[in-house]
Amino acid sequence: MPHRRRADHPFARTRANGYVTATAPAIMAVRSDEGELMPRVTVLGSLNMDISVNVPRLAGPGETVLGAAARLQPGGKGANQALAAARLGAAVRMVGCCGADGFGVTCRGALSDAGVDVTAVRVAQEASTGLALISVDPAGENSIIVAPEANGLVGPAEAAAALAGPPDALVLSAEIPVPVLAAALGQARAAGVLTVLNLAPVPPEAGPLLAAGVDWLVVNAPEAGVLLGQPVTGPDGAQPAAVALAGLGPVHVVITLGPAGAVLGGAAGTHTVPGFSVAGVDSVGAGDAFVAALGVAAAAGVPPAEAVRLACAVGATAVTRPGAQDGLPVPADVLAATGVHWPV
Repeated sequence: MPHRRRADHPFARTRANGYVTATAPAIMAVRSDEGELMPRVTVLGSLNMDISVNVPRLAGPGETVLGAAARLQPGGKGANQALAAARLGAAVRMVGCCGADGFGVTCRGALSDAGVDVTAVRVAQEASTGLALISVDPAGENSIIVAPEANGLVGPAEAAAALAGPPDALVLSAEIPVPVLAAALGQARAAGVLTVLNLAPVPPEAGPLLAAGVDWLVVNAPEAGVLLGQPVTGPDGAQPAAVALAGLGPVHVVITLGPAGAVLGGAAGTHTVPGFSVAGVDSVGAGDAFVAALGVAAAAGVPPAEAVRLACAVGATAVTRPGAQDGLPVPADVLAATGVHWPV
């Protein structure tokens, strides 16, 4: 399957044991062991340390719930998406900020170990690394509170760094300041770089981002409801919602529906993509796996509806494995869990 490529690749990757590992900088296009050119993906987003606790049920307002099996693991939507894209065969560059602390070292190290280029992750002396507090119930559903910390310092320098190269696709998520997203999207449009915007969480200033135009907007049903000012429920509600959101500027809109799959709307028409039946363990990171898979597939030239189907398979596979980053799959995991062959 043909990939969109430029020959001035700023960083190289090779495959080892199903993962992507870093090699020396190069200016040549990157090929896998099979001779295929690898999609180049830059992720502009957050890096956090996740504190996850298993609970018998998610706490209600004012309620204290005793949990077990507390875990400290690197995360953040941006970092999760970068690591997921690397495991799916892309050459990946992460752009963002972390603190000058042990959590920052751990977050950068986890990405570097997976083959992600972290040279554009700025270490901020004046802030701590972002922190996420996560509760996970027995069904794998979760509740997340994020303290952005150093992620709030991402600025114009990072927006410019995100287009260095440039990549085949730029993936962005909304745990960093909106002006940075706007600047990076504008530069990407000028450079002809494909963009994937995951508006999670939905910022108050989302409207201008959509009106300026993005190639792919990815939101879940509650986020779509926030953007449209009305609830979005199930595939029947998501179809008109995707069309309505596409009318605000994005070329393609994907509304994810958890186990029910996703709905695609926009230039490629309206498609309901069913989910995959899997045994859910932990849904933390599944949305990030979906976004990363969509970005890699789109960068590789996969048609829109098929790209969404592949992303659903990757997201479903992530649900079967515990941990945000530990649960992110390689192609062999996707095949084992869903029967879907990852094509990149």
